[in-house]
Amino acid sequence: MKSEGFPIDGSALSALMLCYADNSLFLEAQAIWDQILNSSFVPNIQIVSQLFNAYGRMGQFDEVIRILHQVSMRHSSLLPEIYLVALSFFGKQGQLEMMENTLRDMISRGFSIDSASANAFLMYCSIFGSLAEMETAYARLKRRNVGNLLWNLLLLSYAANFNMKSLQREFLRMVESGFNPDLMTFNIRSLAFSKMSLFWDLHVSLEHMKHEKVVPDLLTYGCVVDAYLDRRVGMNLDFALSKMNVHDSVRVATDPVVFEVLGKGDFHSSSESFLEFKKWKNWTYRKLIATYLKKKCRSSQIFWNY
Repeated sequence: MKSEGFPIDGSALSALMLCYADNSLFLEAQAIWDQILNSSFVPNIQIVSQLFNAYGRMGQFDEVIRILHQVSMRHSSLLPEIYLVALSFFGKQGQLEMMENTLRDMISRGFSIDSASANAFLMYCSIFGSLAEMETAYARLKRRNVGNLLWNLLLLSYAANFNMKSLQREFLRMVESGFNPDLMTFNIRSLAFSKMSLFWDLHVSLEHMKHEKVVPDLLTYGCVVDAYLDRRVGMNLDFALSKMNVHDSVRVATDPVVFEVLGKGDFHSSSESFLEFKKWKNWTYRKLIATYLKKKCRSSQIFWNY
């Protein structure tokens, strides 16, 4: 094309680069990439992701790190997106140390860890790593000023493995370190307590939540409802909910990463499906619970005085 006088645009260069990379012609791919960087063309995030994947198939992880460094020097505005792509890439490849280093580099450059980045970090640590690796990564990262997020991720890793002693220990350390538990913190604990049928711990957590003036959401109520119904003690549910404001409007405010790891309970899932066709703002938890229990009553004969 070039010899015939036709201009080569960014799309053509990108396609050629990916063709080389997919066929393990990495020197040629690298030359095209350098040409793109030194031109007026701005790299496309999707193209970069595909290039990462091509390098990953052949274990060329150092090339991915090199690309990250080059982008940081030439196109810093792309860094937030590139970092997320790199986190997911290293995670999928099971390269937890590289993923952690990328996250630390991201923090050192002043970028905040959003839910998407946290999701990628936690998910792949859970898949490929161990609790020890998660704890080590956390110990290194908590020196950074990233608020509650890393504490919550560590708590989530313990909850996912039902390591209740460590969950409680780290929660106390979090509070002692001066961090205030937020909705995500309390809901991680509530989900673990609910799944393990630890009613006393669940009630204590709800009391603490009330003391901290943290407003429950649909997930919180779901933990209570599911805990009692799963153990067939629905007659005591009224007592459990007596200190919660069941007249509040229904809302979901928990970070989605919690659902990714721990899933949703039956009440939560059923309620979201039901409310998909309703106006959320017109529904209170009391009304929603009553509707759910009427459905359950037909099969399990749970009596309810709502």
